[in-house]
Amino acid sequence: MSEPMRIRAMLIKDVVEVKLMVKHVMETGLRKDESGNYIPAHYIETLVARCNDKVVLDAQLGMAVSQNPYIAFNFKGAAKGDRIEVSWRDNLGDTRSDETLVS
Repeated sequence: MSEPMRIRAMLIKDVVEVKLMVKHVMETGLRKDESGNYIPAHYIETLVARCNDKVVLDAQLGMAVSQNPYIAFNFKGAAKGDRIEVSWRDNLGDTRSDETLVS
């Protein structure tokens, strides 16, 4: 199981600003190890953020995204105390879901 994501969601006027750091190796499959063998690809394919079960971000990622990616986005229509849930699925079928409240 991977490490928890760091998620921060702040309401600024009528816009929620979400910042998150996803802990993931994001290996491209193009690098070689010390023996000259390719390191297998392992990267996040989909990332979905929901506010009170309503999708506010649906992202398709790939092997070109850096290790432990930082992702930030804004949306309207939430209030303080609303639940933000972020989940991802990678190319090996691993998944992770974490949540926070809008502050």
